[in-house]
Amino acid sequence: MSDASKPRLPFEVWALVAGGFTVALGYGVVAPAIPQFALEFGVTAFAASAIVSAFALMRLVSAPLAGWVVGRIGERRTYTIGILIVAGSTGAAAIAANYAQFVVLRGVGGIGSAMFTVAATALLIKVSPPEARGRVASLNAAGFLLGGLLGPVFGGIVAGLGIRAPFVFYFFTLLAAAAVVAIALRRSRAAGHPNGDGDDDERVSLAAALRVPQYRTLLLSVFSFGWASFGVRVSIIPIFVAVAFNGDAATAAWILAAYAAGNAILIFPSGRWNDTLGRKPMLVIGSAILAVTYAAFPASPTLWVAAGVMFAAGAGSALVNPGQQAVLADVLARRRGGNVVAAYSMMSDLGGVLGPLIAGAIVDAAGFGWAFAVTAALIAVAGIAWTLVPDSRQLGRDPGHTENR
Repeated sequence: MSDASKPRLPFEVWALVAGGFTVALGYGVVAPAIPQFALEFGVTAFAASAIVSAFALMRLVSAPLAGWVVGRIGERRTYTIGILIVAGSTGAAAIAANYAQFVVLRGVGGIGSAMFTVAATALLIKVSPPEARGRVASLNAAGFLLGGLLGPVFGGIVAGLGIRAPFVFYFFTLLAAAAVVAIALRRSRAAGHPNGDGDDDERVSLAAALRVPQYRTLLLSVFSFGWASFGVRVSIIPIFVAVAFNGDAATAAWILAAYAAGNAILIFPSGRWNDTLGRKPMLVIGSAILAVTYAAFPASPTLWVAAGVMFAAGAGSALVNPGQQAVLADVLARRRGGNVVAAYSMMSDLGGVLGPLIAGAIVDAAGFGWAFAVTAALIAVAGIAWTLVPDSRQLGRDPGHTENR
């Protein structure tokens, strides 16, 4: 597709991408400080790591609420309220007096995070032109990726001001994101109240979506992707680097940076390929790459090989991630479906919560090889499942597909 023939993206897309970049930037600053701040209260390492789990768990259990709120008050208000909840809880966490307060505040932040994530995803897939859904998904992913890469750079500077400073920084970046989206979308019909004047959008129920085979496969796929990418990658790989190569946190960061580099190289081409070649080829090929790389990683003889394997894994991730969001957009076909998006988000979060716990238990019981083999097998199952269903691009061409299947 030539540049001249590319469909013009709605302004809502650019506003949400800007908001996502700002959120990711702030989170990249505060993330390393969260467990370190918890240790300041004299708790164990397990209790410090539980702070992260509390946030993820509240995201998971509050996703259905977020879907309901989107259906009641619309995407713009849900996004703004959710991000302000995270901002308020983060700002309060900066002055937390004890561990219990810190845990509660991070849990509240998880509720707000679920709200603005579901709202942003629901709006993005609703306003994405059918012929540019992959492009929109890759642009959104790139915004988060760039923010996540720049966050640690700023984090090193901000952390020099004290252990509470990153929370203050994140508070202000969240306020900026809320302001950007609230102002940019204030006159958007698509993002407004679902029962507003002229809003005749059709709705898709979760039950209807579950009758679509591509959506059922998508739930399996995002669960396995969440398990591997959001769970095992950020929890087990740093431990493996420490045990196998006597590497420190900085060494592990370089291995994870190789993954980000592979992701960055293919994230934009992936969006284009999803729109021109289809979702199915990208999802199958990307899943195959991820399965092979996760299976091979624990056999890495040197750090350079480990970095190369993670670079390839990042490239596979770049093929899968936009494709998954594009499939969700195909299923909804520019209709409202807060609960459909919430279920999608829940399965990803569930994988991210269970992945580190189960893989960590497998490491203790049988070693790293088995933990990565189970992860690879789970991804492979999702990849095989994608081969068994038709490409989802045809769904958007059939407005009644959720009722006809």
